[in-house]
Amino acid sequence: MEGALISETVVARISWVLELLFLGYCFYRFARPFMENAAGAFWSGGAYVLTMLLLYLVPVGYFFAYGMGSLAAFGAMCWAERKNYRQKAFLSLTFFTLHWLAITATDILYDNIYNFAGRTDFMVAHPELWYVLFLGMCVIYRGMEFALLAFEIWCILRAYVYKHADMTGKELLMMAVPSIMGWAGVVIMRYYRVFYIIQTGEISGSYEILSLLYYIVSAAAVIVVITLYQNIKVKQEENLRSELLAAQIDSIRQHIGQVESLYQDIRSMKHDMANHIFTLERLYAGNKTKEAGAYSGELKAALSQAAGGIKSGNPVTDVILQEMKNAAEKKGIHFQLEFYYPEDSCINAFDISVILNNALQNALENTPARENSRISVCSYRQNNAYMIEIRNSFSGNLQWDRQSGLPVTSRKKTDGHGYGLANIRRVAEKYFGDIDIALEDGEFRLSVMLMTEG
Repeated sequence: MEGALISETVVARISWVLELLFLGYCFYRFARPFMENAAGAFWSGGAYVLTMLLLYLVPVGYFFAYGMGSLAAFGAMCWAERKNYRQKAFLSLTFFTLHWLAITATDILYDNIYNFAGRTDFMVAHPELWYVLFLGMCVIYRGMEFALLAFEIWCILRAYVYKHADMTGKELLMMAVPSIMGWAGVVIMRYYRVFYIIQTGEISGSYEILSLLYYIVSAAAVIVVITLYQNIKVKQEENLRSELLAAQIDSIRQHIGQVESLYQDIRSMKHDMANHIFTLERLYAGNKTKEAGAYSGELKAALSQAAGGIKSGNPVTDVILQEMKNAAEKKGIHFQLEFYYPEDSCINAFDISVILNNALQNALENTPARENSRISVCSYRQNNAYMIEIRNSFSGNLQWDRQSGLPVTSRKKTDGHGYGLANIRRVAEKYFGDIDIALEDGEFRLSVMLMTEG
């Protein structure tokens, strides 16, 4: 009997160590999608396990021990990535609460299953199998605990869309309330459960059922609040994108209006061309060569202004490129152009204008106004692929969004920033293409591939 008790103690300790290792792994899996540094997520899980192992040597309460483990994991995350501390606090608090909700729910299931199995006629007739029952229940207990916690984490990771977005203080407060309330309920209900068991040796089934329902509802509340808030943010994002697209459409309309004005000027010049030619003939006939030269110079300048300086093969892209070139030259940036519009393809001029508007606007905003700064735009065909390549001088580093694979904007999206590259990618995907971004020798390079009809 004594040997069996010793064995049960050893088994319980091994089970607890395995639980810690699994919890460390769960914290790593929970934190990993929110962190750019995989090693940081790994060390946060390691800090959780190490802290709990050290506290095993100190007689402290379970709540305190697991709380210190979560705090250590929070510190490791902050050390690995020194930004978005509110989100890291939210992750640590949420994991702490979800773990306790899983433990307390499992305790109720475990105790009732164990009691039911121990009271069966079979176990009463075979007392020598109690140790086997104990081992089996240890496996069932850990299995239920791990399954509940893993399911909770999976639900949150699936619902949490903007994992790399900065969390504000109000967001932290709003999304932390369900976790705090759930944890407070765990403390109260667990206390009364232990109190009644110590005082009476048993607890009513109705209390067990209500407690289990409370833990399930509390975990669901944490998940639902996160899901609802993320859905709200998705809707806001879609609305902002729609507003930005509407603004771009207005911009294209303005460009089209400029093109119509350009054609009107050309038609006016064409209408008056006979009169201009007659005037020149009269001047030359009267040997007024100097006056004829001056008149022809003015006529040439008027024709050049009416025709525009850029000939890309499409009047809309002509106007956009001319506008961007003028803006670049005002900032002292050299603008180099080798672009042509693919007239013999299925690519719409509106889609090309979306690419040029977004890409060149980004280039103008991020090119430093200094000597030798430049922006270049070129296009070429390669088999059935139409390529647009835009380069601009760039100093600094890029931070990447792991979900989208695009650089993270340093400006607020509420100002309309951060969607340009996403809009360009959507246009490229419409034509079964994609975009590529690279930093090369102090230049930001954006390559856009669109597939044309072969």
